Amino acid sequence: MTKYIFVTGGVTSSLGKGIIAASLAKLLQSRGYKVTIQKFDPYINIDPGTLNPYEHGECYVTEDGAETDLDLGHYERFLNVATSQANNITTGRIYQNVINKEREGAYLGKTVQVIPHITDEIKRNIRLLGESNEYDIVITELGGTVGDIESLPYIEAVRQFRWEVGNNNSLVIHLTLIPFLAAAGELKTKPTQHSVKMLLEYGIQPDILVCRTEHQLSMDIRRKIAQFCNVHINAVIESIDASTIYDVPLMMLKEQLDKTVLTKLKLSHKSEPDLENWKNFLGHLKNPTSEVKIGLVGKYVELPDAYKSINEAFIHAGAKNECKVKVVCIHSEAINSENVKEKLQGLDGILVAPGFGSRGIDGKITAITHARENNVPFFGICLGMQCAVIEIARNVLGLEGANSTEMDENSPAPVISMMEEQKTVINKGGTMRLGSYPCELKKGSKAAAAYGKTSIKERHRHRYEFNNDYLKAFEQAGVTASGVNPESGLVEIIELKNHPYFLATQFHPELKSTVANPHPLFVNFVAASLANARKK
Repeated sequence: MTKYIFVTGGVTSSLGKGIIAASLAKLLQSRGYKVTIQKFDPYINIDPGTLNPYEHGECYVTEDGAETDLDLGHYERFLNVATSQANNITTGRIYQNVINKEREGAYLGKTVQVIPHITDEIKRNIRLLGESNEYDIVITELGGTVGDIESLPYIEAVRQFRWEVGNNNSLVIHLTLIPFLAAAGELKTKPTQHSVKMLLEYGIQPDILVCRTEHQLSMDIRRKIAQFCNVHINAVIESIDASTIYDVPLMMLKEQLDKTVLTKLKLSHKSEPDLENWKNFLGHLKNPTSEVKIGLVGKYVELPDAYKSINEAFIHAGAKNECKVKVVCIHSEAINSENVKEKLQGLDGILVAPGFGSRGIDGKITAITHARENNVPFFGICLGMQCAVIEIARNVLGLEGANSTEMDENSPAPVISMMEEQKTVINKGGTMRLGSYPCELKKGSKAAAAYGKTSIKERHRHRYEFNNDYLKAFEQAGVTASGVNPESGLVEIIELKNHPYFLATQFHPELKSTVANPHPLFVNFVAASLANARKK
């Protein structure tokens, strides 16, 4: 029978439930178990696809086109296993499914209520991955903090689910905070005690407590937590602040979190965890032989989580190149033709980030002009590619007023235009070109050299595309359409011939970069930026 692990959070938000879940999954995977993770989010949006990045950070897109929480990115980066629509469930989707069933008459006239109908739908989604027979263990992360009103149906569903499958087939890990009061010079356990007490009021006794802390937990502190929270002292796990999230699996290994979990679930410990490749990655990450400075030009730079996958892809690519990638975030609205040299001075490479809408577009285009004219390695992603196309159209092809129809519907030279199938779309949620699509690479191109093959699949999230009416003009100006969708002819990648490194993609390569497989385009872009730094 599939075993189920639930990860809840207490005291405060942003403690890192996703990282703990991913780290535990990595340890169990390294012992030979087939593991997956799912995230239950308590907000009423159907998915985060319509949420502003300032509200929720980046929207992570899966292979099957689901717009999901950014924690799924952590799951994939740690496990190197693709997630899907089934790995991210929101309250909005739960209620939508129940209401649709009610409209179909599925409840035979019964009054539809939170219990049992909403909780039954939550339990159905918990079981979906387990009943697929693909996994030995399913880890479910519950978003929010225990005590939140919107989280109550999930807590109740977990209580019922555990009663149904039995304690040997499920367990609850409660992630909590042990704050340090500087004035008293003490770690305080009372917030954790209150958080566990609240869980107990809801009918759930946590099996394991993972305690986030800035200072090491003494044995006395651990004993006190264990006694007052009714857990075994070996089930009090220290999670001290780390220099990188990629340290956490090894920290949890040292704390024997995986052994404690396997013992409680009555599973064999199998072999010792095989983390050799992970340790090699950390060795390269922490002992770089060089440094490179790359500018990330975007419109949401105030919130680091808005570009989470890009930043993590740079970490993977930096370790692969044995160099430290120093990412300098630059707000595109702060760049203009007068200050661009000053703003981008000293950068070894420039990445223009994805986004939507006209705000900050002029700054992105100006930054691309600077990269093109000064032979600075350039990498554009999604809107970054579209801005590169506009920049070349205006400043190389001489097409006055060239633009995207997203920014100017009446542009005399719409080099970027809305996809034909998108023109009749009214609803905004889940209707973009989403998920994985094939792409054929041109032999001899930088893209083909990076991938080492000519047929690839990458993930998309866009409504606008390169206007192929202008393709011949671009090719005559030295632009290579080095990646094309074989079915639609959509231009997926462009390169400049007479430039050290000028490459942009319509897809999102950052979404497929993992510790085990750093994305080749990021690896090559970092290598080109490093070569530029050495040349300077």
